[in-house]
Amino acid sequence: MGSLTIGEVASRARLQPSALRYYEQAGLVPPPARVNGRRRYEPDVLQRLAIIQLARQAGFTLAEVRTLFEGLEPGATPVSRWKELAEAKLPEIEDQIRRAEAMRHLLHEGLRCDCITLESCGLVLERLSSGT
Repeated sequence: MGSLTIGEVASRARLQPSALRYYEQAGLVPPPARVNGRRRYEPDVLQRLAIIQLARQAGFTLAEVRTLFEGLEPGATPVSRWKELAEAKLPEIEDQIRRAEAMRHLLHEGLRCDCITLESCGLVLERLSSGT
């Protein structure tokens, strides 16, 4: 397989071309060769994009994703860095889950509310008295 156009890469990676250009600008994807002024990517960019997408789905920031690739030798895998970042990310995700569950609980409580006004709502009054 030869080099790929930005459209071919975007289509195969299920990304918008603008996302690919953004990843390139952010330093997550190496700058492609230019042929007649047009980007031409090597096929291995698809694997790198798959790793980026997986990391983003796991909640990693772009800076964290960049850390996956920094200083790696060509052909090396970022597995040890993935594990290190994942161990650091898990407490953050657990906290987000706790907050989301608290929000869900509050929304369910609000659905059961029969108060005439928000000012007289037991949920609001409870928050006022508890200081939260």
